[in-house]
Amino acid sequence: MDRDLKKRGSGLALLPFLIFIAIYLGAGLLLQARGKEMAFYQFPSVTAMFIAVLAAFCMGKGSIDEKFSVFARGAANENVLTMLMIYILAGAFSTVAKAMGGVDSTVNLGLSIIPADLLTVGVFVISAFMGTATGTSMGTITTIVPIVVGVAEKSGLSIPLLLGACVGGAMFGDNLSMISDTTIAATRTQGCELRDKFRVNFFIALPAALITMAVLLVVGRPETAVPLGDLNFSTVKVLPYAAVLVMALAGVNVFLTLTIGIFSAGIIGIAGGQLTVFTFAQAIWDGFTGMSEVFFLALFCGGLSEMIAHNGGIVWLMERLRGMMRGNRSAQVGIAAMASLADCATANNTVAIIVSGSVARDISREYRVDPRRTASLLDVFSCVFQGILPYGAQLLTAATLTTINYNIVMSPVEIVPYMWYCWILAAFGILSIFVPYADGTCRKDPWNWEYDMAESRAAERKNSSGI
Repeated sequence: MDRDLKKRGSGLALLPFLIFIAIYLGAGLLLQARGKEMAFYQFPSVTAMFIAVLAAFCMGKGSIDEKFSVFARGAANENVLTMLMIYILAGAFSTVAKAMGGVDSTVNLGLSIIPADLLTVGVFVISAFMGTATGTSMGTITTIVPIVVGVAEKSGLSIPLLLGACVGGAMFGDNLSMISDTTIAATRTQGCELRDKFRVNFFIALPAALITMAVLLVVGRPETAVPLGDLNFSTVKVLPYAAVLVMALAGVNVFLTLTIGIFSAGIIGIAGGQLTVFTFAQAIWDGFTGMSEVFFLALFCGGLSEMIAHNGGIVWLMERLRGMMRGNRSAQVGIAAMASLADCATANNTVAIIVSGSVARDISREYRVDPRRTASLLDVFSCVFQGILPYGAQLLTAATLTTINYNIVMSPVEIVPYMWYCWILAAFGILSIFVPYADGTCRKDPWNWEYDMAESRAAERKNSSGI
């Protein structure tokens, strides 16, 4: 986010962000110690962020009106508002497509194609496609896990291995999808195009996916090949997902892409009898409201980031980071570490990207890291840790669904060693920093560095003069 820089930094300005982490992480650890299921998701992140915003208003000089003006400037930033609009449109598309039967048809179509003795690698591929098409790892996991765990039990496959394949594929899709909230957050905070970030990210994620598939082919063959039986699906219902994916890759405007996806899914649902005009309208609304948590989180975080920057927090942080960074590559390592730690603290990869995005953007400008690289690093490393955290929603959900549906007691910790994709993705993410093989996809320098420096100096003069 563009912001005026104060001449002197202040570490105290970062206190609201630390309050957010302390409340969100502290509540999760406390509830987990008490044995509460989904402990890290009991205290809403938006509420924790709201408390942090209130703390920011209690700090610094100026009246409440002046502070609100700073907050509003950050919340009304063009990147923030664009991100919010994409969020609600993506939510509407996912909800409408699911309501007309698109999710079930896509899963069943994939399972009907897989040879029975290639179930494990097939689950990874289907999860990867579903995650990419729908933009949600959680939706992918909740759809696929109940279907395949029973088959794994009959075929003698390791259930944690199969769950690792499913969650790994879902994280592949979450990381790459054009309509994933992580992709939207990463690209909007860094001011780059979805398709450009996809190109860089793809050459990091694809090798990791191919190696994962090779591993699963070796260790994931069932003792007994169990037929999956008749699976009902409609190819027509898969078309909206395919259309959105193709249009996004072709560079069609994201708002137009999602709008076409919403109405194509709605028309197919109405024609097939799964939806009426009224239920179609309700599904759009449900999709909008279903994104309320990330919507308000991004809104509050945009305003809070501006207040922290106004009080000198970003400058202070940059001054400290400069001591550890020696150039472009060390800056990239710092960005990757920041996203990883933020995800460990919040157990939510979207939250991690949103809260670290503005600082990552400033580091990128300081050390001339291409914003497409920065967006990719934020998304890759937040997804890596989100996929291996035993207290993250993805592993918790996979383990819980196994227990609920099949009475098989499963701990998320049992799945972590089988998260092959996330471990391999981390290796390729680090490799891409020191051997920038993915950077060939970056065509043109997206920033006018000289203009940026002149703009920053003008901002400093403005602040130092007290204007």
